[in-house]
Amino acid sequence: MTEIVMTPIGKVQNDVVNRKDVSWGEDTSSIVLEKEYVSGLKGLEDFSHAIIFFFLDKAKYEKEKHLQRRPQNRDDMPLVGIFSQRGKDRPNRIGMTSVEIVSVSDDTLVVKGLDAVDGTPVLDIKPYYPVYDKKDATVPEWVDRLMEHYF
Repeated sequence: MTEIVMTPIGKVQNDVVNRKDVSWGEDTSSIVLEKEYVSGLKGLEDFSHAIIFFFLDKAKYEKEKHLQRRPQNRDDMPLVGIFSQRGKDRPNRIGMTSVEIVSVSDDTLVVKGLDAVDGTPVLDIKPYYPVYDKKDATVPEWVDRLMEHYF
């Protein structure tokens, strides 16, 4: 396969120093862009939500441990494959979260609900389009239980 190289466009700044599995909805994060990408924020202030793509630099994927597991390692969750969940230890350390936009300034996007720790490299930002991003989606029953205290 072809190697893929990406360069971060910025980084996350927040008070979260350790990885966690719940309560991300209370966290406010700033995404501070590299100078060359600052003008790319123009127009984002007109959106209520964005999708943030980031590099899970602290993740450590182990095939035997993570390819199939119970979400959040909870005994009340079914055994499912990594592609059926949004666990942080993945074959390719790509994270993605839809977030609420709090504010947009010269070089910073402030968001709520980003599940990334302080210093996480940001790969891309896309506006949230309800017509594309929230269709009539269904999830298994266990996902609702899993997410009860996540946000």
